[in-house]
Amino acid sequence: MVVEIVVLGAGDAGKVLAAGFLFDSPPRPEPTRRLLAEADHQILIAYDGENPVGFVTGGETTHPDKGTERFLYELARGETHRCQGVGAALVSQLREVARSNKCYGMWFATEVANRAARATCERTGAVADVSESVVLSWRFGQEDAVPS
Repeated sequence: MVVEIVVLGAGDAGKVLAAGFLFDSPPRPEPTRRLLAEADHQILIAYDGENPVGFVTGGETTHPDKGTERFLYELARGETHRCQGVGAALVSQLREVARSNKCYGMWFATEVANRAARATCERTGAVADVSESVVLSWRFGQEDAVPS
């Protein structure tokens, strides 16, 4: 399947909101505008004609001793466009954005059981590093944020 992938920028919040059905929850205008205004974070949307059929988001982080790397934050495809190469095309384009921004690498974390996400990334050249890593997270604004 041939899709057009568009790297969004400042002023493209309407495109994200129009693709809201692809996200876990409807995108909120202010966080959308903020992300699009940041040069080191991107949203790429795949279009089949005029219709958004997938997206990928990613950001960069810089380490004083390593340089800058890209992380793939979220990847989604519409139900009707799964297993058609849309996800791999989005990941490949995000990888090219990372290369053009002089990143030394790109990474993505997912559950071991998420075979679809793993296969999509592996098709684009990613190598699985299945280890005993643990993802720890903080959620701000919750009443039980810090146990005593």
